[in-house]
Amino acid sequence: MRAIKILERVIATIPIMFGVAIMVFLFMRLTPGDPVDIMMGQGGAVSAGEMERLRHEFHLDQPLSIQLWLFLKDAFRGDLGYSYVQKRPVIDLIVERLPATIELALGALIFGLIIAMPVGIISAVRQNSLLDRFSMAGAFLGISMPAFWLGIILILVFSVRLHWLPVQGRIDHSAGLQEVTGLYVLDSLLTGNREAVASSLKHLALPAVTLGAGVAAVVARVLRSSMLETLRSDYVTLARAKGASEWMVVLKHALRNALIPTVTVVGLQIGVLLGGNMIVETVFGWPGLGRLVVTAIFNRDFPLVQGTVMVYAFTFVMANLIVDVLYTYLNPKITL
Repeated sequence: MRAIKILERVIATIPIMFGVAIMVFLFMRLTPGDPVDIMMGQGGAVSAGEMERLRHEFHLDQPLSIQLWLFLKDAFRGDLGYSYVQKRPVIDLIVERLPATIELALGALIFGLIIAMPVGIISAVRQNSLLDRFSMAGAFLGISMPAFWLGIILILVFSVRLHWLPVQGRIDHSAGLQEVTGLYVLDSLLTGNREAVASSLKHLALPAVTLGAGVAAVVARVLRSSMLETLRSDYVTLARAKGASEWMVVLKHALRNALIPTVTVVGLQIGVLLGGNMIVETVFGWPGLGRLVVTAIFNRDFPLVQGTVMVYAFTFVMANLIVDVLYTYLNPKITL
């Protein structure tokens, strides 16, 4: 029964993706700037005939409705078109850059949860203590700091001043990494390359901390609020009356119920990490989807922007679906 419900939810994503495809197509066409003019400006003086040939090749001389139909027809078949600038299939470019974005998002999420979980739990258990006030002040600071500013500060401190960590890239070329999955840290572990493990972790550290700081702040505040509510519940009082230890009460009885709203926030943050990492990837020269789409926007590379935005939208939809499924395990009373 649960599998059928999940399948129904997956099918329900089709009209959502259809709407996203139309919106991104229209917004890109309404954006000022002609892709052919930008391309030819980079290549020097060209004839008007050459520019018209390119517009015809890219179907830019067709009415907007025809362009939309061609885009939707190809997208339905899994063909996201060819990049105007890089002259390669968009799907190939996305697959090539996606592992870097996934690795950065996972690193940021792991960092955020490692910080947020103990901070949220301890702050709730010791409400209004000095530790609680200090932790919540840190959470406010984490929410308030723009990612680009934090990234620049970290670069100045740990790269420029201390020379501990690299400024950009994913790994040193001298590490001799043999790629397996495209996730450099995982590939280094799988191949037993210790030099590559150290190098990939050093390159991942600063961008992951920059991207994960906001996640840690949000999750810590939500978890603290949820824990405060559950710690006042009758079943928690009953568990204490039965003689259960305080940490057993906190971890077994209170935390599980407090995780329900927290899981929602974490699921949304996963989408934010994958879709909102453009600035961080640009600051650190991280070769992921975010940096790719920023370059594509400046070049008015319509197919590449459309394809990456649809990947981002699909990520958000799937993250929400996974959260809904996790709900049913955390609380059996909840159904899909």
